[in-house]
Amino acid sequence: MAATTKRSGKRRYGTAAGKSVASAMRREKMGTLRSGPGGKAGTVKSRKQAIAIGLSEARKKGAKVPKRPTSKKS
Repeated sequence: MAATTKRSGKRRYGTAAGKSVASAMRREKMGTLRSGPGGKAGTVKSRKQAIAIGLSEARKKGAKVPKRPTSKKS
């Protein structure tokens, strides 16, 4: 049997974060979601990019979202 890790009963993301991501996904499907500062970098092409923008907006609003993963320096 594979060893399983024990998870806490708490939710990782709050409901406000989910709503923010859902809103970003809808805007991406409509073609109105833009990336970059002030939306000057152009329209978003991928789902992953839309999710990242939704989570970033949720962080700015103060929703419960885990911190961004940081790369380890060697």
